[in-house]
Amino acid sequence: MTPSSRNDPICELASSSLRFGPSSTSEIGHDLKYMNAKRILLFVDPHVRTLEPFTNVMTSIEQHAPQGHHVDIYDRIRVEPNNVSFQHAIDYATNQTSLHGPYDAVIALGGGSTIDTAKVANLYACHPPPNDDFYDYVNPPLGKGLPVPGPLTPLIAIPTTAGTGSETTGVAIFDDAPTRSKTGIAHRRLKPTLGIVDPDNMRSMSASVARYSGMDVLCHALESYTAVPYGLRPGGRAASPILRPAYQGSNPISDIWSLHALGECVAYLPRMARDPADDDEARSKMCLAASAAGMGFGNAGVHLCHGMSYAVASQVNGGYWTEGYPKPTSSSSGDDDDGHGLVAHGLSVAINAPSVFRFTGTPGQISDPFAEEYSRDRHVECAMILADARMQRPNGASTAIRALSEKAVRDQPGEALANELLEMMDLLKIPVGIRSLGYDESDVEELAKGTLPQHRVTKLSPRQPVELEELRGLFRDALDG
Repeated sequence: MTPSSRNDPICELASSSLRFGPSSTSEIGHDLKYMNAKRILLFVDPHVRTLEPFTNVMTSIEQHAPQGHHVDIYDRIRVEPNNVSFQHAIDYATNQTSLHGPYDAVIALGGGSTIDTAKVANLYACHPPPNDDFYDYVNPPLGKGLPVPGPLTPLIAIPTTAGTGSETTGVAIFDDAPTRSKTGIAHRRLKPTLGIVDPDNMRSMSASVARYSGMDVLCHALESYTAVPYGLRPGGRAASPILRPAYQGSNPISDIWSLHALGECVAYLPRMARDPADDDEARSKMCLAASAAGMGFGNAGVHLCHGMSYAVASQVNGGYWTEGYPKPTSSSSGDDDDGHGLVAHGLSVAINAPSVFRFTGTPGQISDPFAEEYSRDRHVECAMILADARMQRPNGASTAIRALSEKAVRDQPGEALANELLEMMDLLKIPVGIRSLGYDESDVEELAKGTLPQHRVTKLSPRQPVELEELRGLFRDALDG
């Protein structure tokens, strides 16, 4: 890439500090002691509150946190949070701060929904929006996308699922109920101060949660590695480093993390999905892969799999609920059960992936010769990584088929990558095609319109343009996988 006035020749890495290893949760009390944190706000998933990870956190706090400490516990976490549940958490944190003063530390114990809820409540409690408008910090076009004006209270994130990588990123995602769309808040200051990645905390994952959160890891890795290169990112170089977007496009730093996550995921996800409780090696590999993918996509970005997933998840009707995921109640979320269905985030992403990579990996569709070759090479590389992992499994393809497939992959890399993803989805028993979620041809227009505002991610697709016409075609193709 040759820098010019329209290019950004600079990329950077921003990520949380990370601690990894079995029983690492037991050290959190020491962290609070070193921080001299006496006022502590703990966000915890209501189900996780009944499990051993919560007991371990509270025991460590009691044994090691500074004398005179106090812990407020907020457990009204909604699976796949929305603007209402976020506002409920914000109100709680803000009111407690007004009554008793600012917190010294915030802890999030749970999956991505819990960690994202903690990030947002922490932000709004520390820096109430200047106009008291929830949407001031929300990404455009739904919100104003105002930059975070200053530091936040230190946040320690302890994930209990191996998927979102939220413990490493400055992103928080939610459903916007009024517009039936999904959006988020993104800023480097939202990043947790520390992510504690303890494989023991993932033992309680159901097989359903394990496979869908694992597919989220896989798509994080694939999308960040195949995203438009950072030097060709639309918008060019920012006027100031602080204004450089968190999602910069694929870059040499993110590539390291994304490729590592991809390799680990295709090797260990099938094993973890079969036995999340007792396959210690697979669970350890996958929870670290989730964090690695977070460091990759948290700086490179994702593109169309996630962009399309937001419409799929936000527009599903109440007749569909992903198996293995709890339904919200008035006592466990910021709002009553609103009749909305639930497509698990990893499922909403993965179910679009074959359609996406057929589109992005079709040869001859990118006008810039460098970008065309760059994209083809990366789709080929990803397809071959999945193919090589498939052949290592029992009943994998023969070496003869492997030799024949190499040229086919080069000729049609998008189709090859889509086929490998379908093989993985079949192995994991993941539904194929959004028709299986209750959608049909009559929904394509609204799904496309719901995706169109997701400029932050759609502009990172290696193939452009991605406008209404292209999105209609992507969703039509995604109906049946």
